[in-house]
Amino acid sequence: MNRLAPAKNEGFAGFVLWSVAAFIVAVFAWLMADILIHGAAQISWDFLSTAPEKAGRRGGILPILVSTLLIMGVCLLAALPIALGTAILLAEFTPEKSAFGRMVRRALDVLAGVPSIVFGLFGNAFFSVYLGLGFSILSGGLTLACMILPLLIRTLEAGLRANPARDRLAAAALGLSYGASLRHILLPGAAPALLAGLLLGGGRAIAETAALVYTSGYVDRMPGSLLDSGRALSVHIFDLSMNVPGGDQNAYASALVLIVLLFIVNVTTAGIVSRWRKTGLAI
Repeated sequence: MNRLAPAKNEGFAGFVLWSVAAFIVAVFAWLMADILIHGAAQISWDFLSTAPEKAGRRGGILPILVSTLLIMGVCLLAALPIALGTAILLAEFTPEKSAFGRMVRRALDVLAGVPSIVFGLFGNAFFSVYLGLGFSILSGGLTLACMILPLLIRTLEAGLRANPARDRLAAAALGLSYGASLRHILLPGAAPALLAGLLLGGGRAIAETAALVYTSGYVDRMPGSLLDSGRALSVHIFDLSMNVPGGDQNAYASALVLIVLLFIVNVTTAGIVSRWRKTGLAI
């Protein structure tokens, strides 16, 4: 009887886990079906290539798409170098139990849990007002960069620390400089962590609304530069569904475009990281 108990417990635990997974998949499928049913009919070339009209009730989302891509470009270009440098500093040059390392990691963990609207208020006060960038794509992108930095840094640091010590010893035995071993061995070995950080951070940034309301603004015209205000897709969906009577259909269609865009970004990022890992390991 005692020997059968663990097997029964494992079977029950497996049933619970599979049930939870099935429930999550069912909820996701229901949400996707709802968005597809209400939004697919609105998707057309005109919808993707024209500007909004009548506060978004009519017309398309071309300026919204351009603003979203520019905001994400600024976000990633600003966040990646800082995240990479900080992760290398913490993982390779800072002892894990040092007071400085503990302080920085604790600060990053706290920042990772700060609500996005707080980052929005910070971005408005610092980038928009103090630096004089105003409501602009640049302010929005830099605010999102600050928001995803803690997640990127922590995942990259974990990936670098996960590299086995034998890889570092092998690189030293081959006479590789630290820069060469970092480029060809350590960073490619941390590629899965980099991918996870990019997918989680990029997914959070591209769907962000609260932080962008205070920084990039509501303007739905085509931006002429990074200093122009630009409405992101998430802000556009919020505005159509909450503030524009009769805008529900275009809100559903915009949500579908956002999901497809997120999928394309994820697949592209995964491909780039996988290719970089293979070429990086080829010394």
